[in-house]
Amino acid sequence: MDRPVPVRRLHRDPDSGRGAAAEAARRVTARPPAAGPEPAWARGAAAILSVPQAWARRHPLLCDAALAAALVASALPPISDIVGRDRAGAVTLIIAIAAPLIWRRRAPVAVFAIIFGLVLLQLAVNPREGNDLLPLLCAFYTLASREPPWPVLAATAALEIAAAIWPPGWGLYTILIAFTLLLGYYVRTRRAYITALVDRADRLEREQDQQAQLTVAAERARIAREVHDIVAHNIAVMTALADGAAYTAEASPGQAGALMRQVSQTGRSALAEMRRLIGVLRDPPGHSPQPALDDIDELLSTVRAAGLPVTLTVTGSPDQLPATARLAIYRIIQEALTNTLKYAAGATARIGLSYQPGRVDLEITDTGRPLGAGQPPAGSGGGHGIAGMRERAALFGGHVAAGPVTGGGWRIQATLRPGPEPAARPGPESAEAASLTTAEGA
Repeated sequence: MDRPVPVRRLHRDPDSGRGAAAEAARRVTARPPAAGPEPAWARGAAAILSVPQAWARRHPLLCDAALAAALVASALPPISDIVGRDRAGAVTLIIAIAAPLIWRRRAPVAVFAIIFGLVLLQLAVNPREGNDLLPLLCAFYTLASREPPWPVLAATAALEIAAAIWPPGWGLYTILIAFTLLLGYYVRTRRAYITALVDRADRLEREQDQQAQLTVAAERARIAREVHDIVAHNIAVMTALADGAAYTAEASPGQAGALMRQVSQTGRSALAEMRRLIGVLRDPPGHSPQPALDDIDELLSTVRAAGLPVTLTVTGSPDQLPATARLAIYRIIQEALTNTLKYAAGATARIGLSYQPGRVDLEITDTGRPLGAGQPPAGSGGGHGIAGMRERAALFGGHVAAGPVTGGGWRIQATLRPGPEPAARPGPESAEAASLTTAEGA
C-alpha cells in the first residue's frame, strides 16, 4: 500500500470568509514588495490607512454622501464664488447637481442622466457658473467604471455635444472627458480581472476540497482491501488447521500438535502483516516491506499445511515488474487460495503464472465442488474478495474473470499490464524510493 498522500488544504480566513479567493485578491491589489525592508513609518501609515479603507468598503452610501457634501462645500464661499444675481437659485442648483451622487453606485446611468440634465439647465440659466464640472465628472467616472460599453459611449457623445456648446472651453472639456473615460475603463477592467481571479480561486478551492475527499475515500478503500486480504486468508488457514487438529487429536496426538503449532505460526504471521500495514500507515522510518512474489513459496507452504494441495507453474521472468504489481499478483493468488480453502474443502489447486513483455497472465484453478454446492457465482455480492481482485488488476490496466469450470471446480483468470519498474536514483533518495515501492499501489 502506498503511503497516504498528504493533501494540501486551503484554510479560510475568518475575517474575510474566503480562503484562496481572499488571498488571491489581496495579492493582486497589494503593492509590490520593496527592494529593501519597509520602514517603520510606512508600516504605521499603512495600518492607519487600512482602518478608513475598511470602513469605506462597509459603508459605501455614507462615503458617497460625504463626497457629495464635499463637492457642495467646494462650490460655495469661501472656497468658490457664486456667479450671477440669483444667489439662492444658484446655491439650490449646485446642491441639486451634487446630491444624486449619493446613489451613484446603485444607479450610475440614472444618476448621470439627472446630473447631466441639471448641468444643461444651469448652462441655460447661468452659463458663467462652472461649479457643476466636478459632480458631472464624478458621475461620468462611475458610469464608465461600472456599466457596459453602450451606455458609456452614449454618455461620452452627450458630453462632447454639450462641450461643443461652449466653444471657449471645448478643448479642456474634451481632455477631461477623455481622461475620465480612460480612468473609468481602467478601473472597470481591473475590477473585472480581480473578480475573475477570485472566482477562479474559489473554484480551485472547491476542486481541492473534492480532491481531498476522493483521496481519503481511496485510502480507505485500499486499507479495507489490505486488511481483508490479511485477515480473511489467515483466518481461513487457521480454521482449516484447527479442524484438522481436532479430527486427529485422539488418533494422532503428535500430528495434532504439529497442526496447532502451524496455527500458532499462522497467527503470528497475520500479526506481523498487520504490524507492517499499520507501520505503512503511520509511516515510521525503516518499516518492514509488504509481501511480494518472493513470498509465494511461503504462502503455498502455509496453504498446503492447511490441507490444500497446490502446484505452481511459472513462465518467464518478473525482472522488469514494478513492486506494486508484484504485490497485486501476490494478493490475487492469496485471495484465490483463501476462497478455495473456504468453499472447496478437499480440493486441489493449480496456479499458472506467465510473464510477458508488458503483460502478466495469472490463472488459478481448483477442483472443488460444482456450482451451487461451493463457491458463489462471480459478482454475486457475497463478499469483497473477487471485487478486490478486480480493483487490483484495474490499477494496472487489467481485468479479472471468475467462474465455474465445466465438470466442477472454479477458475480465476487475471491479466495485468504494468509498465516497467523505474530505475532507482542514486544517493540517499534511493532508500526513500525503495521504501515507497514496497508499499502497495492498489
